[in-house]
Amino acid sequence: MELKEEILIPAPRDQVYAALNDPEILKESIPGCEELIKHSDTELEAKVVLKIGPVKARFGGNVTLDPSGAPEQFSLVGEGSGGAAGFAKGSATVELEDRGEETLLRYDAKAEIGGKLAQLGSRLVQSTAKKLAAKFFATFAEKVTEAQAVSEQPAETA
Repeated sequence: MELKEEILIPAPRDQVYAALNDPEILKESIPGCEELIKHSDTELEAKVVLKIGPVKARFGGNVTLDPSGAPEQFSLVGEGSGGAAGFAKGSATVELEDRGEETLLRYDAKAEIGGKLAQLGSRLVQSTAKKLAAKFFATFAEKVTEAQAVSEQPAETA
C-alpha cells in the first residue's frame, strides 16, 4: 500500500519541523493515540487504538527517525503489532518546502499489513489509511497554527 499527499501548513518550516519532533503535538494529532514515548531524538514508541472495518485493535509499535536531511526532509521507519488483528510495518519520507510564512509538507509512505487486517481487503484498508492520514495532518496543522499564534502574542506588561 502506498500513500502520497501534500498539505500547506500556515507556519514557517522551522516551526513545522519542530512540531513534527514534539511528542505532545504528535500524540494529540495521531488518531487513536493513547501513549507516545520519545526514547531519544530518533526513537519513538506508541500505543494506538484503531478500528478498520469490523476489526478494532490496540497496536503497540516503534518508529525510528532519520533526520539526516532535516529540516528539508526526513524519513521514518516503523512497525507495530495488534495481536490477533495483525501487524503493520512501513516507511515514509517527509519533505518540508519553505514558502515564507507557510510550509508545503509532502509525504510518500509505503506500508504492508498482515493478519486479520490483510484479510479485510486492500480497498478498505487503503481508504481507512487515507482518512487517518488526512485526520492526522488536519489536526497537526491546527496544533502548529495554535502554537504559532501563542508564540506571536505580545508579552503582557505588569
